[in-house]
Amino acid sequence: MDFRQLETFVEVAKLKSFSKAAEKLFITQPTVTNHIQNLEKELGTLLINRFGKKITLTDAGNLLYKYAINILNSCEMAKFDLASYQGKIQGHLHIYSSSVPRKYLLPTIIKNFLNNYPDVSFTVGDKDSKKVIRGILDGETDFGILGAKFPSNNLRYIDLMEDRLVLVTPNSPDFPGDNFSFISKDILFREKIIFREEGSGTRSLVENILERAKLPINKLNIAAYVEDTEAIKELVCLGIGISFLSEKAVKDDLALKKYKVFYVEGLDFIRKFYFAFHKNRQLSPLSEAFKNYILEFVKDQKK
Repeated sequence: MDFRQLETFVEVAKLKSFSKAAEKLFITQPTVTNHIQNLEKELGTLLINRFGKKITLTDAGNLLYKYAINILNSCEMAKFDLASYQGKIQGHLHIYSSSVPRKYLLPTIIKNFLNNYPDVSFTVGDKDSKKVIRGILDGETDFGILGAKFPSNNLRYIDLMEDRLVLVTPNSPDFPGDNFSFISKDILFREKIIFREEGSGTRSLVENILERAKLPINKLNIAAYVEDTEAIKELVCLGIGISFLSEKAVKDDLALKKYKVFYVEGLDFIRKFYFAFHKNRQLSPLSEAFKNYILEFVKDQKK
């Protein structure tokens, strides 16, 4: 089995495109096609379904993909260990994270990691929790940082940090009381609500807490679904509605008095953020080093 053919197969599976795989691997598209055809011929089975421009893996392709990822990562691990032995570690890490840890946790983690590996570079991507999980399970990324757990026997979650949601309201006489005081839960059904998008850890927590409290979610007056935290803040300031945001995301803004924040009586919107990875897949060596650093970081935070 040719190593280059396996590498090509993995990129086609990840990118779901022959042309994008060719571009990433710096080879021609006919070469990509040739690699896949030769691999299928050698294994005596169809690996990729082709329906026009749509590409999916066959059952055999999904089976091979799991092994191919581990084979390629094991090869990278050998290169990594040799580079480490020679005192030079380089590489590029892709990290996908939901918004709160990306802003308030990840910069510190990256800074400290670079103290040990100064030649490593990063791409930090913005994805909601559900998309991060899908990327890990589909092999598009090795790990991610997210604000909600999604059940899967193939995933392991490591607790990173704790956070609390607060209710953000316009700074107006309609919302009396000091910041971080308690407000009646009835307000949730009197005011328009600005919700995060589907797949957001924030939205998932709010829905779960309301369901557990037997508060009818279908009675909420949803004014908008918005992905961006800063956009939500501005909409609240303009009186479009109220919303739930991370306590960490609002503290620095309160001096501006653009909006107010409250805790909701009888409801505790506490959540954790997690570092998630595929427990049955061999990580790339640099990803393994980053994962190990995260484990040490968590231990240090608990001391």
